Amino acid sequence: MPVGILALLLILSTGCVHRIHVNPLPTGSASTTIPRSLQITVGPLALEGADHRPGITLLEWPHQDLSQAIIRYARRRETFSSVFTNSADLTLHITTKLALTDRQGRYHYHIRLQGEIHEGDRLVKTYLAEHTAAGSVARWITASDREPIESALQLALDDVFSRIEADRPLYTDRIDLPVR
Repeated sequence: MPVGILALLLILSTGCVHRIHVNPLPTGSASTTIPRSLQITVGPLALEGADHRPGITLLEWPHQDLSQAIIRYARRRETFSSVFTNSADLTLHITTKLALTDRQGRYHYHIRLQGEIHEGDRLVKTYLAEHTAAGSVARWITASDREPIESALQLALDDVFSRIEADRPLYTDRIDLPVR
């Protein structure tokens, strides 16, 4: 194979990677506010391709982008009085898995998001949300990956934070008591 063709193939194969940047927005504000500060930590992102193997071909979603997206979401939703990346009253540790499947001629993006809330060393509660968003029939441009990933992530975050809000007494009972 001539060197020119090899160079062209190399350029085309490296230039098609979809570098994802997401900005999931809450569908609404918090149903209630928990008067506690929250530290968010985000574990490594797991990716599974349509072949059920680790990684998704031509997709790059940096851990830092996922972490920042989750923190921005939590701050905008205002479930907690404040959200930090360092020490706080409570810690929410989030693990995320993105799986890509090819069903009925369309790509589907499945987010599995698990959040564990700790108070100090004590696990208070675990929340699990799974949501799927349909994508396009082909993954030609970055938006064909970004939009359904962002949608599935936003639905999963809405689900987890709604459940946390419903469990408000778990996080406020001790601090709502009058001081004597």
